[in-house]
Amino acid sequence: MPANSPVPIPPLFLERMKNFLGDEFPVFAESLNGIPKSGLRVNTLKLTPEQFKALSLFSLGENVPWCPSAFTLDGEDRPGLHPYHLAGLYYMQDPSAMSPAELLAPQPGERVLDLAAAPGGKTTHLAALMKGEGLLVANEIKNKRVGHLAQNVERWGAGNVVVTNESPERLADHFGAYFDRVLVDAPCSGEGMFRKDMGARADWSTEMVAGCATRQGNILRVAAKLVRPGGYLLYSTCTFAPEEDENVVARLMEESGDFEVLPLPQFPGFMPGRPDWAESAPQGLSGAVRLFPHRVIGEGHFVCLLQRKAGDEKERAWDASPVRISKQFWPLWQAFLQEVVNVNLTGERLRVVGERLYYQPENIPNLNGVHLIHPGIWIGTFKKERFEPAHPLALFLKPGEARSVLNLAADSRELAAYLRGESIPTEVTGWTLVTVDGFGIGWGKGVQGILKNHFPRGWMV
Repeated sequence: MPANSPVPIPPLFLERMKNFLGDEFPVFAESLNGIPKSGLRVNTLKLTPEQFKALSLFSLGENVPWCPSAFTLDGEDRPGLHPYHLAGLYYMQDPSAMSPAELLAPQPGERVLDLAAAPGGKTTHLAALMKGEGLLVANEIKNKRVGHLAQNVERWGAGNVVVTNESPERLADHFGAYFDRVLVDAPCSGEGMFRKDMGARADWSTEMVAGCATRQGNILRVAAKLVRPGGYLLYSTCTFAPEEDENVVARLMEESGDFEVLPLPQFPGFMPGRPDWAESAPQGLSGAVRLFPHRVIGEGHFVCLLQRKAGDEKERAWDASPVRISKQFWPLWQAFLQEVVNVNLTGERLRVVGERLYYQPENIPNLNGVHLIHPGIWIGTFKKERFEPAHPLALFLKPGEARSVLNLAADSRELAAYLRGESIPTEVTGWTLVTVDGFGIGWGKGVQGILKNHFPRGWMV
């Protein structure tokens, strides 16, 4: 079923929501036929919201109340097609979907896990809140979705992210109770997306709700094992069904006895959790929050923050053993540093995988046995007699960290040609960072008055 084809809202769903919402139901039902509000979240690793707003590119609306780095979008703008998007200056995201990362509130230097991370909206948000410091593991179990996650992480340019492709069970076996904060944005029936996703309407049934609740309970049970004593576990969905929301959390609390619900801030329009909608849910679940499209600028969401009780459980001992640069490759790497970049990439954080060189997060544990997509920022690749920079390095570098730069205006013909994969005239020689209005967007190599294009084909517009 095409996502934009008109599909009626399931009558049984409406009947359920009428029972839940009472007097609020008419305005809720009307909101499902309204126009969704888009959101734009600025990448604060690269610029401030104020700096972005000063660029005056798009019709930015109001600030998202619960996300200081985000704006709503007005008008007919299409920011996803702008070169600044390819440079990682912002992420297009439903405003309600910005609430889980903000409410989890990770701190720089912490160890954080995004357990079901694709396509990467919450991962990039967590990375920005952590200021690129500490360790952020972004995991996606589905092979078809992990590539999209990896590309969004690369575009964001954060130096503290590891992308993995594992089951929650295997991660729990490997890490144990390791993380300060774990985010579980669980697969759900998608009721909160009914305003903009016709496929979610077509697929909905009470049987689907029950099946999702079972799956979510299993995921949350495993996720709890990954939280260190005293650490935090945030559970979120984009559904209104209490079977998938309060009930799932209540079962974890009953089975484990090791977690308590922490009251979340009540921003304008937020509804407290509704234990009265659930079966035998503790009253503490009123500390969760529910977001409804008739109350807030965004779609439907449920968010609950839990804290694990403090204890004396010992952390697993780690043998961090990165694969160092070999004597064969070392001269090529040193030559690249001297000729191309002006940045201190600490040797202890470098890891060689095959012929690829990565810059890992600080104090990373041993990841042997974990299916890694990227163990950090992909810096480049060792060739026969040279080192070639990788595209993620262009998005990671800050102003002044590349020795040769070709800066192009966002609306220039040269940049448009570059993004189509064409070579462009230039006076620069050797490896050159191509920037759009000062922000890295890719690599080129100047040879005899021509900049040979190294923008990746899969990113071309």
